[in-house]
Amino acid sequence: MIQSILAQIKRGKLWQYAGGIFPAERKSLSNQQPIAPAQIPNELIIPLNQHIGEVADLLVNVGDKVLKGQALTNHNNFRALPVHASSSGTVKAIEPRPSCHASGLAELSIVITTDGKDAWRERIPTPDFTVLDRHAIIDKIHLAGIAGKGGAGFPAHIKLSVKADIELLIINGIECEPYITSDDMLMREYADELIKGIEILEFVTQCKQTVIAIESNKPEAIAALSAFDTDTRRVTSVPTKYPSGGEKQLIELLTGKQVPSSGYPIDMGILMHNVGTAFAIKRAVIDDEPLISRIVTITGEAFKEKGNAQVLLGTPIQSLLQQFELEPQPNGQTRLIIGGPMMGFTLPDAMAPVIKTTNCLLAPTVKELPPPGQEMACIRCGECADACPVSLLPQQLYWYAKDNDHEKLNDYNLFDCIECGSCAYVCPSEIPLVQYYRIAKADIRKQETEKKKAEIARIRHEARQERLDREKAAREAKHKEAAAKRKAQLNAAAKSESETATAPAKDKAQDAVAQALARAKAKRQAPNTNADTDVAAARAARKEQARLAKAAKAAQEQADDSATTAQEQQTEAKPKATNPAVAAAIARAKAKKETQQAENEAQASEEKSAPSKNPAVAAAIARAKAKKEALQDDNETPAPQEKAAPSKNPAVAAAIARAKAKKAAQQAEKEEPQPQSATAEQDDNETPAPQEKTAPSKNPAVAAAIARAKAKKAAQQAEKEEPQPQSATAEQEDNKAPAPQEKPAPSKNPAVAAAIARAKAKKAAQQTEIEELQPQSAAAEQEDNKAPAPQEKSAPSKNPAVAAAIARAKAKKAAQQTEIEELQPQSAATEQDDNKAPAPQEKPAPSKNPAVAAAIARAKAKKAQQKDSTES
Repeated sequence: MIQSILAQIKRGKLWQYAGGIFPAERKSLSNQQPIAPAQIPNELIIPLNQHIGEVADLLVNVGDKVLKGQALTNHNNFRALPVHASSSGTVKAIEPRPSCHASGLAELSIVITTDGKDAWRERIPTPDFTVLDRHAIIDKIHLAGIAGKGGAGFPAHIKLSVKADIELLIINGIECEPYITSDDMLMREYADELIKGIEILEFVTQCKQTVIAIESNKPEAIAALSAFDTDTRRVTSVPTKYPSGGEKQLIELLTGKQVPSSGYPIDMGILMHNVGTAFAIKRAVIDDEPLISRIVTITGEAFKEKGNAQVLLGTPIQSLLQQFELEPQPNGQTRLIIGGPMMGFTLPDAMAPVIKTTNCLLAPTVKELPPPGQEMACIRCGECADACPVSLLPQQLYWYAKDNDHEKLNDYNLFDCIECGSCAYVCPSEIPLVQYYRIAKADIRKQETEKKKAEIARIRHEARQERLDREKAAREAKHKEAAAKRKAQLNAAAKSESETATAPAKDKAQDAVAQALARAKAKRQAPNTNADTDVAAARAARKEQARLAKAAKAAQEQADDSATTAQEQQTEAKPKATNPAVAAAIARAKAKKETQQAENEAQASEEKSAPSKNPAVAAAIARAKAKKEALQDDNETPAPQEKAAPSKNPAVAAAIARAKAKKAAQQAEKEEPQPQSATAEQDDNETPAPQEKTAPSKNPAVAAAIARAKAKKAAQQAEKEEPQPQSATAEQEDNKAPAPQEKPAPSKNPAVAAAIARAKAKKAAQQTEIEELQPQSAAAEQEDNKAPAPQEKSAPSKNPAVAAAIARAKAKKAAQQTEIEELQPQSAATEQDDNKAPAPQEKPAPSKNPAVAAAIARAKAKKAQQKDSTES
């Protein structure tokens, strides 16, 4: 397609674009004189921003000496252009000054006081630009600060940096705006330099065809440039019509193709530059001269001297007015217009400087260019739509602009408007349509800028929030990891401590068991020469086993604490039993059963490990078994005190039962078989007397006396084993493993109450002994032991004294039965005399020390024996 277009261009074919107008040209006012140099002003005002893009960074400070062509700013990015000193001098100030803009707002500018020398910085010309590569040329253009001179001020290096393939290069020499002749005079007087600039552009773009478009009203310029036509470059004359110089209009005029809305010519393989831009590129690349001056048309009937001048950038407009002798208009109606009458704007302040896009300074008279009249209402004539070269609907844009309906303005392609002024030129209502469009564009750009800033702020906020979330998650993960490490370390330390604490206890228990077994083995291997030695060894073994059983039981209780606590909580949560005494009795029975099982196992192991062939040892074991049965029978009948004040807390009842069972075990240890001598029995608790280690007596009377002493001791032990929650002594004995909730029944004097109970029990026991034990009762008792009274089982007595007497009688019967089997028949008479009860007045105060209580019991037994001997 592009090849056919190029072929048609070579043949001189042209197309038409829509709209357009034919205003008065008035170009002859300024194109009749050659270009004149403007005077160097006393002060140059150089704004930092003279183009479309960003502002560069300052390189100078106030007071610095500068030379002509020296860079004053440094481009900090690709879209920024530097500015240069237009002449030598001193930096006077860096401050805001009036701008060459319709708004007249102040812009930051560098003020230079010129020295009149106009001294250049060092320049390095490059006559043959072909020695430079494409990128070096683009860099030179960039450093020279060249912006498009067609009016928009777009940076030239950006256009040349595109990577698209350029098929057609268009050099715009149309200059369709009335009054303006700067490009016309440039083409006339600097045609050779202009062609050099065009050749540089062709070299950089590598285009296939170049077209120099010149309006038909410039025959001198056409003739000057036609001399440089080639096969790939030609000058094309186009009809005089406004606005043929517009980029999109000229492309359509030459190629017949329209640039899409919001599109760019580069997308079609077409690149366009102004003739003034090409001239500035030649000066920058070949002569090493930055853009510091430009040709400005000075025209209008108000000037005495008219024409075109080579003006230094930064020259105040006031200086040009003085040089070209502006004649003030009457009634203060003098107007200064930057640009032409169609697209130009009225200058608010004459102290504004000439910048890179300033192409014309127009000062018309009132007669020449009357001021616009009063704005009137739109009559919807449609003349503006016919004149629009972009085929827009100016009247609709006008209404939406007045209503600030930006959405509708975008829908109607407001930004496709080139602001040529054709619509306003033909408007019969004299509505300044272009001014409305410019204001609307400025508002939309402002909103878009704010929206972009808000979007950037949102993205930054979200990025910051994500960063904070990541940091928070990292901190939490780090804390969790540290906590896990600490927990693992604590668990390891606790496990190590537990193993360290448990190992010695296990080793100690194992050592104790090993030592006991070793002792038992040694005893079995040792000759059995002394019965007393066997008895002592058996006692020691039982004590050791009892101690080990206690230790095992304590460990078991400690291990079951958690389970017991849970059961207690469940028991408390459940409705209470209707009879707390029954619950307590069940708990005690369970505890006693466990204790009895432990004792049975200990005794069974004892009998298996160390069986004794000594009759005395066998008799002692039989008596221990009988005593154990008596204790079991005694425990079947609950103590009256327990009925009187049963604990309402099952945990407390269980604790009391465990304490009582432990006490019974302790009593069983104390009731180990003693030697046959009653006198030796008194001193047996501390250290056995030497005479105990003799052979058992063969005298039946002595044996009978020993049996009676043992029976009496069993009765006393049964009396002590009665549950006495009021007694302080019983509490002290039970406190080896008591529950903290244990609360005995309140008593004003527990010692007195305990003494009274013991006295009553002893008195009842004496009465029972007197009634049951007679000299001839041996045979009757033997028969009586075979069949106990049924009423004792069916209806237990409610009297505590009677219950205690029954318990003691059961114990004595079991002891007597064993004695009858072992002793001779002649011991019956002695036993009858010896069974008299001790005096009832012997009621010693209860002792809190178990050792003292045992001593008192032994004293009582001795006293009773002495009394029996005296009576016999």
